[in-house]
Order: sequence, then structure tokens, then C-alpha cells
Amino acid sequence: QVQLVESGGGLVQAGGSLRLSCAASGRTFSTGAMGWFRQAPGKEREFVARIRGIDDTTNYADSVKGRFTISADNAKSTVFLQMNSLMPEDTAVYYCAYRRASCSLYGCSAESAFGSWGQGTQVTVSS
Repeated sequence: QVQLVESGGGLVQAGGSLRLSCAASGRTFSTGAMGWFRQAPGKEREFVARIRGIDDTTNYADSVKGRFTISADNAKSTVFLQMNSLMPEDTAVYYCAYRRASCSLYGCSAESAFGSWGQGTQVTVSS
């Protein structure tokens, strides 16, 4: 079981930026994928973005396209989520997730696609 450690959350004003990081201990996702999900108070956890290890292709939720960017380090052991133009509705606990197997080109946007999860990091956007 891979362990995932997130960092980078915090409080930011609307229009600001934050960068989240997620480090996978003892494992790379070079043949799999990593993703970010979020859960706002009173809502279900939802997909944000994911990156595929074999070719760095990415997939985003419509609500964050053009504002968020998912990327990874060369070792494929850490994934980042650059969040720009943040809005109050982006307020949530953000979770990173790890998948050992690869994804289809537009796949892996469901929670069930991922087998390991981080503890979550709070992002709060004030208006």
C-alpha cells in the first residue's frame, strides 16, 4: 500500500493561487496514474484532475479547466496541483489518489479507479 502525503493547502482570497503537492512514499506512478479529488462541506467527493504516468496526459473536471494544472516530477513520485483564479466554490478538502495500473486516454475520473488516498489538505477561498 503506497502512502500519500499532501501539503500546500491554506487560506487564500478569491482570485489568488495555491499549489498543492502530493508525495508517494516508496512508489512511483510511472505505469499508473495519480489524481486529485475534493470534497466540500455537505457534498460528495468529486474529481478534479488526473495525470497518467506513461505519457503525462491529463484530464480535468470542467469546473477547473483553464484554472488548475496537474503535473508531476521527473521521478513520477510527486504530483502537483497548481490552482489559479481561485473562487469561493473551490473551498474543499483536497485529496490526492494513486492508481497502480494505467488509465485509458480519458479514463480514471472515478474514485473507484484509485486504490490509495492521502489524508487530505484544506483549501479555503474567501470572497
